Amino acid sequence: MSGADEDAVAEGDADAESDDRARSTRREPVVVVVEPETPGNVGTIARAMKNFGLSDLKLVDPPELTEDGEAYGFAGHAREDVLPNADTVTFDEVVANYHTVGTTAITGEDDRSHERFPFKTPAELRESLRAVDAPTAIVFGREGRGLNNEELSRLDEVCSIPADDDYPVLNLGQAATVLLYELRELTVDETQLPDTAVTRAPEGDVERFHEFFGDFLAATGQREHVREKNALLMRRLLGRAHPTEREVHSLLGTFRKANAKLEHADHLAAKYDEPVYPRE
Repeated sequence: MSGADEDAVAEGDADAESDDRARSTRREPVVVVVEPETPGNVGTIARAMKNFGLSDLKLVDPPELTEDGEAYGFAGHAREDVLPNADTVTFDEVVANYHTVGTTAITGEDDRSHERFPFKTPAELRESLRAVDAPTAIVFGREGRGLNNEELSRLDEVCSIPADDDYPVLNLGQAATVLLYELRELTVDETQLPDTAVTRAPEGDVERFHEFFGDFLAATGQREHVREKNALLMRRLLGRAHPTEREVHSLLGTFRKANAKLEHADHLAAKYDEPVYPRE
């Protein structure tokens, strides 16, 4: 192995170790719900937290949450840990101890609304929080009124979920689920989904397909400039698609048989003095 190759491997190992360290020291955001009115929404939020790798739930002036009540009924498996371990805190404690992100459906349109502008979408917030090395709290408000301007003015950032302008207000549990889903890259190491990385077919196989496709086009009897255009379109299409080896091999088999049949048809047409294409 050359010195350059060894350096590249070392850099790759260093990057992997850096990613591992970042993941191991990553600070898990806490979720705060201010004055929730409906126990079921608290349970729904706890369930969403469980879905997306969060466990620290804090409640400001919550309703009574009983084990046989609505909150535990809505919480799913979060009834085993997230919900029973939820802390009751004050809004002042949250502001004093965390980098805070307030959530709101109603935003300002420009910088004249200091409480609700500027704001980030959930996807923008995810990228912003990648660089934040501080305890972070995602703060949700009340079901009917959300967080008021005074509360938002005391928080560090504002996040809003893009929705239809005619009806932008989401149910509290829905809003939490959408936002925590967008943050999952920061909170979940592995999901139930399989590896979706696509390995492109070897270029030799792809080029062989283009040769088969060229033979197919030639057999159609199209004019040369039309065949050239169609061949280029197919090359562009496969270039964007990044076909797998199995996909290309399946196409190779199909066009191999198609070309063989067309060649046989040409042979029979010549033998019996028939036109290559049937007369209409």
